[in-house]
Amino acid sequence: MAPPLETDAVVIGAGPAGLFQVFELGLLEIRAHVIDTLPMPGGQCIELYPDKPIYDIPGLPFCTGRELTDRLLQQIQPFGATFHLNQEVASVQRQADQRFLVQTSQGTRLLSKTVFIAGGVGAFQPRTLKVPGLERFHDQQVFYRVRDPAAFADQHLVVMGDDDTALGWAVNFAQDGPQQARSVTLLHRRDAFRAAPATVERMRELRKSGAMRFVAGQILGFEEAQGTLTHLLVMGPDDRTQAVPVDSLLPFLGLSPKLGPIAQWGLALERKQLVVDTEKFETSEPGIFAVGDVNTYPGKKKLIVCGFHEATLAAYAACAYVFPDEKVQLQYTTTSPRLHQLLGVTPLSTN
Repeated sequence: MAPPLETDAVVIGAGPAGLFQVFELGLLEIRAHVIDTLPMPGGQCIELYPDKPIYDIPGLPFCTGRELTDRLLQQIQPFGATFHLNQEVASVQRQADQRFLVQTSQGTRLLSKTVFIAGGVGAFQPRTLKVPGLERFHDQQVFYRVRDPAAFADQHLVVMGDDDTALGWAVNFAQDGPQQARSVTLLHRRDAFRAAPATVERMRELRKSGAMRFVAGQILGFEEAQGTLTHLLVMGPDDRTQAVPVDSLLPFLGLSPKLGPIAQWGLALERKQLVVDTEKFETSEPGIFAVGDVNTYPGKKKLIVCGFHEATLAAYAACAYVFPDEKVQLQYTTTSPRLHQLLGVTPLSTN
């Protein structure tokens, strides 16, 4: 087995709090690796409301979840953090030298001086479709995430759901281009949707032109031939059942947050949240910090801006483990030549 990758910090969770944690660590010259169960950075902002407005980010009167993620990624770019996406942390074990061995579901091994848990309300897992027997086709013809859009080109595709993710992919596969499916059927229990108005309007335009169809109803069962899924049996509001041809089914039924293996790490918990202090945002285990929605303390508010504050104090507290023999000075990005060098910026002249 190859030796683990050595680093100063492992950040578990690539949502806003986790990304800003990387920034604050970078300003202190603490190297970080980031692990997230999702296939892209952004956490809830990307999975739940990528195109919906956020109004309470300091200095930004308005931005979407996607825009906030893009800005944070741009902000941390100078620090060269390494991302390990589509992976869940399976275990965190303290070693004889007091560092932590972090291992993921994909076999990634990291040896780190500190760990920052920024997992929001937990690792997001797709809600699965409860149709008996359909689980046999999971990751063969039933997919809860789109990893390679090109794999669905020229297929009879059924997209299930009513949110931005479902309608966004249905529109994507119905439009002209290299990823266009042979046919696209959008399936939902009724003709009403939670997606952004612009996405709903585009979907209705494609329906009107015949580029895609909509079926109202629920899946009761399926048909197969020689072990291959061929049709979905959908019962409509009129109690009639129709067979909808399908090569691939994409059910987007939302995400269910689960604390996952974190609950087994022996850290103090209160109502499935990690107990921290308000000086360092350190958990009951020295060297392991928790920021954002995953933690709890008296007066806790689950706001993005609060996660930014927690990440700042946690980064400074981590210096005691990363640089135990150094006194860390508070520096300002406005005036510090060293921070300007780290950020790769040229300060504006004050003359």
